[in-house]
Amino acid sequence: METKYDPYAYHRPIMLDAVMQDLAVKPDGIYLDGTVGGGGHSHAIATRLTAGGHLYALDQDPDAIAAAARRLAGLPVTLIHSNFASLRQILEQQNTKADGILLDLGVSSHELDETSRGFSYHRDAPLDMRMSQTGRSAADLVNTLSADALVDILFRYGEEKYARTIVNRIVAAREQKPIETTLELAELIKQGVPAKVRRDKNPCKKTFQALRIAVNDEMNCLRIALQDAFEMLKVGGRLVILTFHSLEDRMVKQAFAEYCTGCTCPSSFPICVCGKQPRGQLIHRKPVTASETELQENARSHSARLRSIQKIR
Repeated sequence: METKYDPYAYHRPIMLDAVMQDLAVKPDGIYLDGTVGGGGHSHAIATRLTAGGHLYALDQDPDAIAAAARRLAGLPVTLIHSNFASLRQILEQQNTKADGILLDLGVSSHELDETSRGFSYHRDAPLDMRMSQTGRSAADLVNTLSADALVDILFRYGEEKYARTIVNRIVAAREQKPIETTLELAELIKQGVPAKVRRDKNPCKKTFQALRIAVNDEMNCLRIALQDAFEMLKVGGRLVILTFHSLEDRMVKQAFAEYCTGCTCPSSFPICVCGKQPRGQLIHRKPVTASETELQENARSHSARLRSIQKIR
């Protein structure tokens, strides 16, 4: 008996209903999903499109592109192996702008669940963390960067207050042999924090997050995408972003605030001379979070924050 096809088996889409409500998909619209993952959000977008509508679905992870190809077969979708930082060039090549752009940031379920990818500190695997599966790995960073450079990464991208003592453990260990696996690194992190911290919770999250962000240049890619995505929207188009940690959420919030800012003349001026007008309008003033039902059913939705903006000028 043939197994029923499940378009969300590879990647369970976070806050699907809220995302689709904010995108407000038009049947004949042009859309871009900058992080297709297993195709969950893309499938929901594409099935709402009719003649003339099209979705461009991007991902830097070749595994994600392969999985999405199976789940999106027969739908009006073009799959592109690329980081979302290239979305401007991709849309310009198609000579079009978008009615909606979606960015689901962070690590996909597949990347977390596939032990060999090295994103998880719960299972032993090569210390990799490369979403694109190319370039420098996390092992390259921890074994070659200076102590000061590693401290900077942990403090800047993980907001890890024990960065210096953790890095001291890393440097001492790598002088004996290279640090090659996730659990090797996890043990060094645990040794680098006070016992109370180890008792309260797993102390590895911040360091692993920081290294993952550095390996994949995530903050710089997001900075580029935030500017280019808004520029590549049609007037009336919507930019919808799911964030999963405070650094990226703060960057999205600040960018959206800038697009919604009008006159910047001093209050003492009797009339506006700067001529600046808001170019965007927030879909909702505060970020949307997962429902209680989703929180119970999908642990990975706990840190998700949904922010959306519409281009009005």
